[in-house]
Amino acid sequence: MASFFRRPPNNSWSDHLPLKLANIVGALFVMGANGYTVISPLDVYYTGKATYFTPAPWAYFLWPVIHLLVLGTCTYQFSGRGKELIIDIIGWNLPLLDFMNALYIYSWTNQEYKYALVFMIFTCSVVSKIYRLVKASTVRNICDELFLHLPFSLYHGWTTCLVFSTAFAAFGVDAEIEPVRFWTKVFVFASLFTLQTIASAYAYASVEGDLPACLAVSWFIWAVFVNQSPERSPFVHWCALGAAILSLCWLMRSAIGLELKIRTRNMSRKSMAKAYNSKMKAVR
Repeated sequence: MASFFRRPPNNSWSDHLPLKLANIVGALFVMGANGYTVISPLDVYYTGKATYFTPAPWAYFLWPVIHLLVLGTCTYQFSGRGKELIIDIIGWNLPLLDFMNALYIYSWTNQEYKYALVFMIFTCSVVSKIYRLVKASTVRNICDELFLHLPFSLYHGWTTCLVFSTAFAAFGVDAEIEPVRFWTKVFVFASLFTLQTIASAYAYASVEGDLPACLAVSWFIWAVFVNQSPERSPFVHWCALGAAILSLCWLMRSAIGLELKIRTRNMSRKSMAKAYNSKMKAVR
């Protein structure tokens, strides 16, 4: 953490200032817009279109967590390591992500769900590009984990889930007035199966897996299970429960992989320290 604010001699806080300001303004704007959707009289997460794949409203409280972490990313960009990753590698993709997210929020708030689906697909595409860039970089310190890997893993997993829920809002039936039909059951089951496949891909993407992304998917599926009561549709309710329980398996696999990686890293450091001490004793 001591190296957080350390900058190389050739790196000034004013370098690439327009991009840095765009990152900060975009992050604050999207955070404020999402906050407004929660506290506004419209109350869109409670009064929007109810489908057979709509999660419980509390699922959307993952947004503030993501936005706070992205604000940390904006702070990290002023450090030497942060400039290398956020400014030089991610570049203008982050302001583009904020712009697409803002368009999605506007469309969702006005219940224009087909437009919201289009903007969410673009948002997910931009997040996927940033996610690949971040995962391709080497983790050097805890700040890389907290302000790059963690927020964009959560972002990627969460927006992937929102593509499905927004698609149901755009083209699905209204669960408040229409009974569940055969094709609705097929699409619900297919969506849950696809999310399980995505979660397993996160879990086996590397030796340690991707715990935050698995957590976002599991969080969403549990919210779907809670919101879809057996009175409304027993099929959807129990399918969601099965998928939610299965998502915990991918979560546990990632947690175990992460624990093993940390243990291996600590053992490697101890071995290097012992080798160094032995070498120093031999020199003496």
